[in-house]
Amino acid sequence: MEKREKAHCLVLFYPSQGHINPLLQFSKRLEHKGLKVTFITTRSVLKAMYGGGGGGQSPSSFSSIALETISDGYDEGGASQAESIEAYLDRFREIGSQTLAELIEEISGSGHPADCLVYDSCMSWALDVAKRVGIAGAAFFTFSCAVTNIYSLVQNGLLKVPLNPGSEILLPGLPPLQPSDTPSFVYVSGSYPAFFKLILDQFSNLDKADWVLCNTFHELEQEAVDWMAKFWPLRTIGPTIPSMYMDKRHEDNWEYGLSLLKPNSDACMKWLNVKPKGSVAYVSFGSVAEIGEEQMEELGLGLRRSKSYFLWVVREKEAAKLPKGFVEETSEKGLVVSWCPQLEVLAH
Repeated sequence: MEKREKAHCLVLFYPSQGHINPLLQFSKRLEHKGLKVTFITTRSVLKAMYGGGGGGQSPSSFSSIALETISDGYDEGGASQAESIEAYLDRFREIGSQTLAELIEEISGSGHPADCLVYDSCMSWALDVAKRVGIAGAAFFTFSCAVTNIYSLVQNGLLKVPLNPGSEILLPGLPPLQPSDTPSFVYVSGSYPAFFKLILDQFSNLDKADWVLCNTFHELEQEAVDWMAKFWPLRTIGPTIPSMYMDKRHEDNWEYGLSLLKPNSDACMKWLNVKPKGSVAYVSFGSVAEIGEEQMEELGLGLRRSKSYFLWVVREKEAAKLPKGFVEETSEKGLVVSWCPQLEVLAH
């Protein structure tokens, strides 16, 4: 009998900082299990990683994982090149669907065709492409709070699930949620329209997915996971962090992965090295959130009055909102950086 080639899995992530590394770490686990993996990004992200503001990626970030690209319609600058986030998402759906299908066809002719597409759930159109070309499709929810956020959407009537007659939308372990208990994009109508649409679109065709993978673990959200598994083929596959920080099954896997922003690595680690153990508060709101000036002032006031040292990540675009003179006045107890090596800082 002719020996079958090992399974080939394509992994496609949404081009935003918080979505890259969970899927890259998952890809490394698949590869370690003996699968062939091709990691797919956009041309604009590849340019950012190896050119512009990226952190200077090394080949070891990918191990032996193949890297391919598709187009989001804005190959030079990605979302920052578009006139609005709405325009970007519409163009990405159109051009991304076309170029993804072309890439899968090209891979099929290479002698080792794809068997499955694992796609970031933010790009529901990718599942339509997978089904159209005849391969399996798995949605991947990158955030550990995704299951509970799904539940909040359901309970507030923003997402419909197939319930049996007489069934109640109640989740063991959580009280009934009020709108104010949910993320601001849910309860503040019109506050983040593009993001709100992006979140809801994740479920437009989820019933067609062969698997729904969630970056969490059963013990963390047991009741929510069991509840969601009634409606979709849900599997928990997290936490997706380098193996050597967790189970140590993959001895070469130390690096978290890729950065679209250049971290202040040396400054952060040198500063932390001279601080007492357990004395530092770490503050970061990620690569997308925009904090209002009043909120920024409140945060600064709290950190100034706290009894802890602090490391505060404030992206360059947000730095102008810092209270006047804050960095200079708090230099003895705090460090404000534009980006940091998060995994290394948290493991310090």
